[in-house]
Amino acid sequence: MKLRTWIAIGLAAIVVIAGCRSEAKGPSREGASIPSEWNGISRGTPAGHPYQPRSHMEATIFTGEEIHYAEKEAIPFLSKVPVLGLILNVPLHRAAAAAAPAPGDELWVIEKSSAPGDASASDADSAPGSGALLARRSEAEKEVPCPLEHTDVRAHIVGYVGTVDVTQRFKNPFAEKIEAVYVFPLPHDAAVNDFVMTIGDRHIRGIVREREEAKKIYEEARSQGYVASLLEQDRPNIFTQKVANIEPGKSIDVAITYIETLSFSDGAYEFVFPMVVGPRFNPPGTHDGVGAVPRGGPGSSSQTTEVSYLAPGERTGHDIAVAVDLEAGLSIEDLASPSHAIKVESVSPTRAAVILDAKDTLPNKDFVLRWRVAGGAIKTALLTHRDERGGFFTLMISPPADLATLPRAPQEMVFLLDCSGSMDGRPIAKAKSAIRRAIGRLGPEDTFQIIQFSETASALGPAPIPATSENVERGLRYLASLTSEGGTMMIEGIKAALDFPHDPRRFRIVSFMTDGYIGNEAQIFAETAKRLGESRLFSFGVGSSVNRYLLDGLARMGRGAVAYVGLEEDAAPAVDGFYERIAHPALTDVKVDFGGLDATDVFPSRVPDLFVGRPIVLTGRFTGHGRQTIRLSGMAGGERREVKLDVDLDAADATHPGLASVWARMEIKDLSFRAATGTEDRAAERIKSLALEYGLMSAYTSFIAVDTLARTAGDHGTTVTVPVPMPAGVRYETTVPDGKKDGERPK
Repeated sequence: MKLRTWIAIGLAAIVVIAGCRSEAKGPSREGASIPSEWNGISRGTPAGHPYQPRSHMEATIFTGEEIHYAEKEAIPFLSKVPVLGLILNVPLHRAAAAAAPAPGDELWVIEKSSAPGDASASDADSAPGSGALLARRSEAEKEVPCPLEHTDVRAHIVGYVGTVDVTQRFKNPFAEKIEAVYVFPLPHDAAVNDFVMTIGDRHIRGIVREREEAKKIYEEARSQGYVASLLEQDRPNIFTQKVANIEPGKSIDVAITYIETLSFSDGAYEFVFPMVVGPRFNPPGTHDGVGAVPRGGPGSSSQTTEVSYLAPGERTGHDIAVAVDLEAGLSIEDLASPSHAIKVESVSPTRAAVILDAKDTLPNKDFVLRWRVAGGAIKTALLTHRDERGGFFTLMISPPADLATLPRAPQEMVFLLDCSGSMDGRPIAKAKSAIRRAIGRLGPEDTFQIIQFSETASALGPAPIPATSENVERGLRYLASLTSEGGTMMIEGIKAALDFPHDPRRFRIVSFMTDGYIGNEAQIFAETAKRLGESRLFSFGVGSSVNRYLLDGLARMGRGAVAYVGLEEDAAPAVDGFYERIAHPALTDVKVDFGGLDATDVFPSRVPDLFVGRPIVLTGRFTGHGRQTIRLSGMAGGERREVKLDVDLDAADATHPGLASVWARMEIKDLSFRAATGTEDRAAERIKSLALEYGLMSAYTSFIAVDTLARTAGDHGTTVTVPVPMPAGVRYETTVPDGKKDGERPK
């Protein structure tokens, strides 16, 4: 049955689903009046409608100045109304701040129609990139840019939890309708829990559905001429949003909200916002990776997700603004960005406002903001939240102070250097600088090995060698001889680094030096898990837009840590911080007794080792109350050590409403890793259930929004690619295949 049969009756009615319970939806059932501009009317929906709603929903009907509430079953036409999205006649900041619905709590809203043709939207293709709009222009003779005009990022950080609103503005400059494809990166730990599309003065909120269901709804609406938006996750750090039926000359804003916990290392917090996805290499024969293609060459990589890159000397008019409202809780010290020029306003000793400088607005590298707080060392911090689903907490635990006084055991250091084409130039120079400094700090009882990988892997020798002055010189000569070319066959490097026999007298540490530009992360995780043994993995991310999902994941699997060095940064502080951690024994075999916290479902499920200068963050559920004592114990220096932590579960100033989403995202992350390593058979089912219950993006769920206000004329339009800039410091000619066969890179 066509959608027009239930829409066009007198005034065009809007039927949408409200995925939120807040003032942004309008009046509550306690009898508040409805704004006059929300008047609406509906006349029914025929049987056999393609979209079926949930059976338990309650309906809200706006008619004139009255509000009627009724169970859906009592209103026949509502039993056939589609599951779509929410249109809000409220300011965008109120819509974005709305709370997630409780399980089973959704509202049908029937709203006043606007002028036909008022709809316009934005979307995304299955290509990873940095806010690129891809659009197909029907029967176009040549490619025409479809500009992404501007990205606005607003972050509010309280302690070590950040809430980030990202708004991208698009405009259709063509004389005909298009379907737009928008691709962008977000932090891999981000709990994406809200999506609002703005069309003129109206705001349409997406709702979460199973991925295939959402895709089916989108395609049906798209084929019938309705403006529809579909937001999908391609990787934990790569998202695709498709928007159908954008009319000529129309502008739209797309706003995404996510919550994340921040990292803390070597005395400093760090907030990172990724602006561009780096070009990925995919091993020959793979087709579910992330392809890098030249502008005008979509589909040439044979990968399910593609990024189209601007050639040298090209760029679009897209720029970016970043604003951070920082509430540190303690006096802020050394607030700076190693990646961008910024302006800082000190609001108070504990609060600061940061904005990106107007001369540094090209979105071609990650935005990094770091700061220290008074006292230098992080204190244990607990945040909690309770709602109808129960209690949620996140706990940051710092390592015992006396770890810094204990001597370390002899070490077996393995440096694994990425020599693929994407590392050519400044990236490999920066990685070599880090290795040189690290080798210079080895002691006479240590051994070391240098392994390079690109298309294949090779090493300094068949086994690690003692760190004598002669061997160090030999190692440095070998390091200097290495160059960058070819693809990133990281599995070959992992085999070379982990397969040779382990010296039981030494603590083996494997250090990855890479930008992480590969598209087969799951395969890398699986192979690493098979070979890891007792080795510890430490990752050094080198470059301006590193694949943090891969490097953080390897460090987590290997019970190690990760550090990132930008191309404009001195590598020495990162290397020195690394050695400060491994110069003392870690607290291993860590166990946590939560006592009266009554904690369950704590993630990560395996508590990481505690290194000097590197706290850990645990997220879980709890039922306890009042003051409690948490006991953490582990082995260090051949002895079991214990730390006691006194916490107050009812402290009013230690709460955060986003912790439920953070917890759900952490369980999804844990399940995903276990699935990749073959230790979890029902991960997909559990991830899907969690994401639907908590309203989150995942590999198995998507955001879908359909504006049924009016149909646009003609078909859904075609697509023209607007490519994204190459990440700063990465060479186009060594990373974009330029028509070569799948998996091949220029030499």
